[in-house]
Amino acid sequence: MTEKESTTDNVTADAICTASPAKSMGDPGITPLSPSHSMKDSDQNVPAGPTFQVVVAIDFGTTSSGYAYSFTKEPECIHTMRRWEGGDPGVSNQKTPTTILLTPDRKFHSFGYAARDFYHDLDPSESKHWLYLEKFKMKLHTTPNLSIDTDLQAANGKKVKALDIFAYALAFFKDQALKELTDQSGSEFDNADVRWVITVPAIWKQPAKQFMREAAYKSGLVPRDNPDQLIIALEPEAASIYCRKLRLHQMIDLGAKTAVNGYSPAESVGAGMTQGDRYVVVDCGGGTVDLTVHQIRLPEGHLKELYKASGGPYGSIGIDFEFEKLLCKIFGPDFIDQFKIKRPAAWVDLMIAFESRKRAAAPDRTNPLNINLPFSFIDYYKKFRGHSVEHALRKSNVDFVKWSSQGMLRMNPDAMNALFKPTIDHIIQHLSELFEKPEVSDIKFLFLVGGFAESPLLQQAVQSMLQGRCRIIIPHDVGLTILKGAVLFGLDPGVIKVRRSPLTYGVGVLNRYVEGKHPPDKMLVKDGTRWCTDVFDTFIAADQSVALGETVKRSYTPAKPSQQVIVIHIYCAEKEQVGFISDAGVRKCGTLRLDVSGTESPAARREIQTLMQFGDTEIRAVAVDVATSRSVKASIDFLSQ
Repeated sequence: MTEKESTTDNVTADAICTASPAKSMGDPGITPLSPSHSMKDSDQNVPAGPTFQVVVAIDFGTTSSGYAYSFTKEPECIHTMRRWEGGDPGVSNQKTPTTILLTPDRKFHSFGYAARDFYHDLDPSESKHWLYLEKFKMKLHTTPNLSIDTDLQAANGKKVKALDIFAYALAFFKDQALKELTDQSGSEFDNADVRWVITVPAIWKQPAKQFMREAAYKSGLVPRDNPDQLIIALEPEAASIYCRKLRLHQMIDLGAKTAVNGYSPAESVGAGMTQGDRYVVVDCGGGTVDLTVHQIRLPEGHLKELYKASGGPYGSIGIDFEFEKLLCKIFGPDFIDQFKIKRPAAWVDLMIAFESRKRAAAPDRTNPLNINLPFSFIDYYKKFRGHSVEHALRKSNVDFVKWSSQGMLRMNPDAMNALFKPTIDHIIQHLSELFEKPEVSDIKFLFLVGGFAESPLLQQAVQSMLQGRCRIIIPHDVGLTILKGAVLFGLDPGVIKVRRSPLTYGVGVLNRYVEGKHPPDKMLVKDGTRWCTDVFDTFIAADQSVALGETVKRSYTPAKPSQQVIVIHIYCAEKEQVGFISDAGVRKCGTLRLDVSGTESPAARREIQTLMQFGDTEIRAVAVDVATSRSVKASIDFLSQ
């Protein structure tokens, strides 16, 4: 065997092929049997599963979280969770901070304000043994090879399994919600009667969505054998569903700068959305900013996605990060790193103080913003450096930040605005690029939602970028928009009829080798037949429209009759046109497993027909053994890469 052939074989090992050397590597040989085509089964819509008495949506946010619910008997009445204990100055506490505390032996202790307050009151000698985590959701977005074993780091530097933390948090919300439902209905409320909805950013990739689902199974939110009891909802989609139902008294039109009055309160947005209206939802949260473009299709008011979801990690925690960089500049990164580990509770305090001042930032502000430095910051700095905080500020020549005699950092408004700038610039750049796309023309409204949407600095930036091209609408309870929309989505998941695929998905197959068309290094000769390996068989292309319930159909045949499991590698890419699975930018992103055990059939060549659905918020697969019409257990896994 020549050197060249062996390299081809290695590539083949990842491809899908008839009896090639790949089999010895445990990759089953399969060739596509049927011509590839998509078919639309509009009548085969979402199965009407068991009926639930209530829909509970959990908005698991980067900075704050909460839940809302609605009884299916009175769907228009959405209840947001009970007020929480605790709370911060200048922050409405309908939601609770996404913070979690574990005991030194790693048992769940508390969540939200309760976790923060308890941790804060611990003696420093004790607190270093407790595990405190905040803003951990972003890890699912930023980890390139997310798996069930991905770790998170607690404030004291110790590692914990991300899956455990997410499961603890979901279990906490489950208990809170069921307790509240039990109190509401006056009798013990059964979890089986609840349809759960968990919201995630639209720009999250499949592994992160699947991770959330795994955490939900682990937390006991829903049993693994009843996956339909849990719906994963996309945050901007939820916001969109809520926004199009808005009445005029429930929002602020930035153009008019006041709540829109003088109309009858029954009117919907700007005298109503009409057939074919196009609008953009900009969901600005703590961790991510998500942009979605929708069009309304009346009479039913179904929604159609016009352009694939886009955005990035440009949430409001970017401002916290800039504040941290500023502190490093003044006091030195070595000190800040030590302070965070040695006095974690005081660091949390400092960030809470910053948070309330951050909310006071506005474009027209002229008076300075004062940020309280905790006593232990001042004390520890003196021990660490041998001189005072005041001295450090004088020496650092950071403009606009001064020391006030009451023990505060005094920030000139320009200094505060500078902390917002990188994050807002990212958002504006992204919006500008979006508005240049041909699919995004004739936009009538832009809805600004999510907690960060309350920022006057962000509002002003969006306004000056759009220059009146469309109306900018901010719902009144902007931080709860996603929660309420997620409840509506749980009541009617079929409301979004057409989505766009964010990526190109496909598998590697063997095709007959065509001289002049296929590269010679892809040729494989088997029993006298020449095959081309690594051909990318596209299931769906990036930004392609997919209707809900539309399936992509492929047939596969096991390489040998005794084969029990067929494993097919799924590849994805950002670009729309892909030739080979070895092309640049193509990566293996998941596996499709077909369990064919116990379905031995008389047919000479068994055909396993696989239907994949890409029109929902998660990718699903079902398969059938054609000869016996028996269904074959099919699952798509994006986590065990």
